[in-house]
Amino acid sequence: MKLFRNIGAIVGVREGAGEALRGSDMNLLPVMEDAWMTVDGETIHAYGPMSSCPAEADEVVDVNGGWIFPSFCDSHTHIVFAGSREREFVDKINGLSYAEIAARGGGILNSADRLHNYSEDQLFDEAVPRLCAIIASGTGAVEIKSGYGLTLEDEIKILRVIARIKREFPLEVRSTFLGAHAVGRAYEGRQDDYVEHVCRDMLPAVAAEGLADYVDVFCEQGFFTVGQTEKIFNEAARYGIAPRLHANQLHCSGGVQVGVANGAASVDHLENIGQTEIDLLATSPTIATVLPGASFFLNMCHAPAPALIKAGAAVAIASDYNPGTSPSGDMRFMSSLGCIQLRMTPEQALNASTLNGAAAMGLASRYGSITSGKVASFFITRPLPSAAYLLYSYTEPLIERIYLRGREV
Repeated sequence: MKLFRNIGAIVGVREGAGEALRGSDMNLLPVMEDAWMTVDGETIHAYGPMSSCPAEADEVVDVNGGWIFPSFCDSHTHIVFAGSREREFVDKINGLSYAEIAARGGGILNSADRLHNYSEDQLFDEAVPRLCAIIASGTGAVEIKSGYGLTLEDEIKILRVIARIKREFPLEVRSTFLGAHAVGRAYEGRQDDYVEHVCRDMLPAVAAEGLADYVDVFCEQGFFTVGQTEKIFNEAARYGIAPRLHANQLHCSGGVQVGVANGAASVDHLENIGQTEIDLLATSPTIATVLPGASFFLNMCHAPAPALIKAGAAVAIASDYNPGTSPSGDMRFMSSLGCIQLRMTPEQALNASTLNGAAAMGLASRYGSITSGKVASFFITRPLPSAAYLLYSYTEPLIERIYLRGREV
């Protein structure tokens, strides 16, 4: 048994927390001050006020007034990619839109062209420093998508790299097949044929190797229609692969409706939604995942997180870590953007990036809060004046120690 004593405060202490927080419940962030906590192997065992601290343990860690937070749970990333796209960064500064860059051969297809020439080992080696960086910034559970292959061979390549990451890294990983991220170059002008290729060839191969926990589609004007999205979801269901969705980033695309209708774990982006979509998400178990890093980087409108929360929806924050539109996986920064740009409160933002992020990956029973019996993945900061300070002072180096599955990393 490992004992952590003299904790200034434990943030996110919740007994029986196994599902997403919705609506006004997102305003509540329990904090236990002047506390201790014990960890048994990979699991949180118990906690309480220092007045009841156990007298001894196999190992004692004196936190010296530092604060403990549950690890961030990042439910939307594209961490496995080839190279970078800073040229497009300059294009954006010079006034080109996301759609104009894609029309010039940039964007997703640019990444797919590069990835085609990479081996699995090269992709893994490039992903390693990104993974180390997100761990160092407090992430303990992450979803990683394919989608930069757009051929059968290259999509499988990415998913095999994600499987290797699952085996070799201590953070929890969920994998998502995103063959319908864009239409592969070989199918230019034949979108329906490409969708058929995803359904007939890609999904069976992905399922045969057990490479995907989820399937995703970029349901957006100029990418994939509602009907094509539903076809892919129906085919994935035959293999027991659950849906999640890129929805309503650029237009009011009908993505929210098709996601909810098909029981998607989450619909992500949501920069362009109206009251109809807000009301639908408020009455659905589907989690509304906002990606403030992408809106910030693209200088676009932000998802209406406060309206979603007020209506009663479960809102999560994720990083959308990718080379073109959100080249950062720092979830503390994303949570700060949730406050600064989306006008969420610190309590809402921290709940959205921990417990609700875990729920969006089907992990709320094991991650996202400090709860007896959950996985002991957390980070320790310097002494803080409040939980809000973690997001207020978003570039100050506050995180001092990281624990994943009960072990310091």
